[in-house]
Amino acid sequence: MNIKLSGRVCCQMPTRRILSLWFPRFAAERLLRAERGMLDAPFAVVGERKGVPVLVSLCDRASAAGLSRGQPVRDARAMCPDLISRFENPRAEADFLAALQRWAGKFSPWVARDAASGLVADLTGCAHLFGGEEALLAQLGDDCAGLGLTVRMGIADTLGAAWAIARYGGGAEAAPVRSSDAIDQEARATRSRAAKRRHWERGGTPPEHVAEPARTGRIAPPGKTRTTLAPLPVAALRLSEDVSAQLARLGLRRVEDLANQPRAGLARRFGQELVLRLDQAFGQVPEPVSPAAAPPRFAVRLTLPDPIGLEEDVVAGLDRLLPALCQRLRDKGQGARRVRFRAERTDRTSQWVEVGLARPSADPERLRPLLRMKIADIDAGDGIDVLRLEAHVTEPVHAVQHRGQLAVTNEVHGRADIRQGAATDTGLDDLIGRIGARVGLEEILRLHPGDSHIPEKSTQVQAAAWSERATAWQVPAPVPRPLTIFRPEPVTVPEGTGPRPPDRLRWRRRTLGVRSTTGPERIAPEWWLDEPDWRTGVRDYWQVEVDTGERLWIYYAHGAGLSAGWFCHGTFA
Repeated sequence: MNIKLSGRVCCQMPTRRILSLWFPRFAAERLLRAERGMLDAPFAVVGERKGVPVLVSLCDRASAAGLSRGQPVRDARAMCPDLISRFENPRAEADFLAALQRWAGKFSPWVARDAASGLVADLTGCAHLFGGEEALLAQLGDDCAGLGLTVRMGIADTLGAAWAIARYGGGAEAAPVRSSDAIDQEARATRSRAAKRRHWERGGTPPEHVAEPARTGRIAPPGKTRTTLAPLPVAALRLSEDVSAQLARLGLRRVEDLANQPRAGLARRFGQELVLRLDQAFGQVPEPVSPAAAPPRFAVRLTLPDPIGLEEDVVAGLDRLLPALCQRLRDKGQGARRVRFRAERTDRTSQWVEVGLARPSADPERLRPLLRMKIADIDAGDGIDVLRLEAHVTEPVHAVQHRGQLAVTNEVHGRADIRQGAATDTGLDDLIGRIGARVGLEEILRLHPGDSHIPEKSTQVQAAAWSERATAWQVPAPVPRPLTIFRPEPVTVPEGTGPRPPDRLRWRRRTLGVRSTTGPERIAPEWWLDEPDWRTGVRDYWQVEVDTGERLWIYYAHGAGLSAGWFCHGTFA
């Protein structure tokens, strides 16, 4: 809007408008979509809460049968014997909500998730593209109806107000409420014949079997946030159940009741969260919509006109998908570290295999042998109609010029002609990948040098797939070290031996005679670290050959935090 003042034209910033979408039957309707109308009975999703299976989401038929969220499954089946249930799948629900977030991007470029079953979008400057806010809500409702989803919508100046309107707005105002704290409550004899008190009329969350209002969306006019929120229950402020219950016992059941109370008293009794939520809803404290940047997805999909079941056909599909996936990786400068090949069957089930690489790569010839080793593990069942290849773990792959070659200028693109990947041979990495496809990459280990004079820290065991080749080994110690080093074990020696090597010793339930000794080699602990095994202080190491032919690496600890004594730390070959 342009306003002319004293010959100048001023631009007035549009009022911030926030859209809140809530899917009250999100988990149940996600599964109903997958069943494609095959379930003709009350349906519910079951989850475990505090060790008890309860209903976490219901379809409209289940709600009409009198079932409610949080109800134990045993009670629900007693009320509705023909109830069909499935277990919840939080991971699949999160993926479906992410898909809805991408869908909502056509209404606003600024969309974020709201808990596990909602979305929030900043509509500032966007509603006029759809004919206004009323027309935008109508299109949203039509789209969700086409997707088979129940949606509640609200638009307001603030995120908190839009959230409240989407979940508690659009219906008739609640009737005057009464609770057990009321003075004029019925006598005990007549109370049993009275209608059961409805907790949602006292500010609680209404159960899903309560009839929803005819309107699924509601708009708070710009600048009318306080008036719109006034008749809503206090639970619309995103308060915890305990705080809402305490407010209801004090007679503060609506937002307007809280808005007229002194802030200092509310904060002192109920904490800063209550005042913060109230200020956020009224716009006195900013609450921006902060959507997380969508992570790059490297996946390709092949939909088949007819189901397949032969291994040769699956391999042919893989050969068609690999070049497209690797091209996407190269375009973003990424290399696949883990690749998942998924086959979806005609009965709506799926199976996938996964492989890992020792070094990230976008070369199809390095990925194909690993995936072909796993294809035999896929069970086609009644037939496969969709193949999906995804690189779900990737790492940057920098372009590196081969050694001994000059960069050739590409006049078309104005850059050097370089190849991706390391300048060294990848044969060892491919070998690690093939072995890892059979036994697991975590089982393949390599030794690396450690920067420490402590014997057990001089070498480190690392996974070969996630570590580079060791090149900077330290100069060998002047005194030979044993091949096998283990945690120090106590050695029993005759009394009065002291720090000199004994003539005989007892170790691992054996009494051994000492033939020869070599040493000592004194090693001090790392004083800046407190390690339990080194609390015995400075050590004098000796190489001891016993009468059985074994060569032991024993030491005398001079004592510090713990008493002095003899210990065995390793054995020579």
